[in-house]
Amino acid sequence: MKKLYSLNSNTLSAEQLNRDCFCQTLNYSKLESNLSVNELNPDLLKINRQLFSDTTVFISSQQFEQMRCIIAAIERVLKLPTYAKQFIEQSPAIADFNSATAGVFMGYDFHLSAHGPKIIEINSNAGGAFLNNALMNTHTACQHFEGFSYPPPNQRFDQQVIAMFKNEWQLQQGEKTLNSIAIVDHQPEQQFLFSEFKMAQRLFSSHGIKAVIADAQSLSFDQNQLLHDGKKIDLVYNRLTDFYLSEPYSAVLRQAYLSGAVVVTPNPQHHAFYADKRRLTMLSNLPILREIDANATDCSLLSNSIPFTETVTLENADRLWKNRKQFFFKPAIGYGSRATYRGDKITKRVWCSILQNSYVAQQQISPSERDILIDGEIMRLKVDVRAYTYAGEIQLLAARIYQGQTTNFRTKGGGFAPVMIV
Repeated sequence: MKKLYSLNSNTLSAEQLNRDCFCQTLNYSKLESNLSVNELNPDLLKINRQLFSDTTVFISSQQFEQMRCIIAAIERVLKLPTYAKQFIEQSPAIADFNSATAGVFMGYDFHLSAHGPKIIEINSNAGGAFLNNALMNTHTACQHFEGFSYPPPNQRFDQQVIAMFKNEWQLQQGEKTLNSIAIVDHQPEQQFLFSEFKMAQRLFSSHGIKAVIADAQSLSFDQNQLLHDGKKIDLVYNRLTDFYLSEPYSAVLRQAYLSGAVVVTPNPQHHAFYADKRRLTMLSNLPILREIDANATDCSLLSNSIPFTETVTLENADRLWKNRKQFFFKPAIGYGSRATYRGDKITKRVWCSILQNSYVAQQQISPSERDILIDGEIMRLKVDVRAYTYAGEIQLLAARIYQGQTTNFRTKGGGFAPVMIV
């Protein structure tokens, strides 16, 4: 086994800790108790053994500050009128509907490279925040570092979430009282993160807001009101991956949303504005950033912090195919690493499929790594870090530890992990 450091944690870098700390600090009994408070299936951890990792991930305070600055720069650019004009021209008509809301639980996914944090994706309905908050206070202290301790849970998380949803309501509806929320997905009970729908429901209910988990197909629209089981819904916490509400099962929600009868967050404009991967072709491209009047500091920061991304077209297809090992290929309106391909793994058949659909090519940025003990053996796994934000402010950090081409919850020893800033 590699030597474990016994130095004071203040003398160690995040890189050293990720390489040399093998403590398995997750207290499963405490986590089970934490989850049971939310009335979740007691077998959740057995069913999804790779949902939570036994360890934590370390980042430096400099990396955290860099992430915060990158997110702030993106928020500034997205507010430029010239940016809005270009994105509207490239998006479905529904994305032009402005509800005035900011969008709950935006997710910025980073790879922590040797040259600083690099954004690989932005998500408009990032999952996992409730589960990661529950995870934060279930890790014990690391035994190999004097004075070392894990960060306390965000004691203000519940209050922040309630304030965030109330603010979304007020941005569209003013001083009216928010009485009811529907957490909406397609066949929600079959979703991988259904457990956190239950956590959200419990949180809303504990603050006097009636909350239901609803299948989009169970909604109805009558007399300018969105209804579930005949009861009015004020706000929809939207977990659908039908981002533009174009599927038949989303038809009722689409009608209610466009009528202004219900607050929907996140909504189609949030996805178009942030998460359509074609936006990265603008945000990573220095000439385009200058063209839309981004300031010099933001131009430099973003062009160096977002891997260069371009739309796959018939015109650049030959070049991209020849240089495919340098790229990741992602569907423009994809999510959850579905139908994404590392260039060196692409076959001719897959390449033909990419050319027939809407894809972007993003320069590959290797993720950082975490060494952990699995069955007594040292394994080196990959890491990405997600910043959950609201209106540009970071609310929570979480890591995903994995092995393979993209993040997943099938890696032994992997899963969600808390982030420690050192």
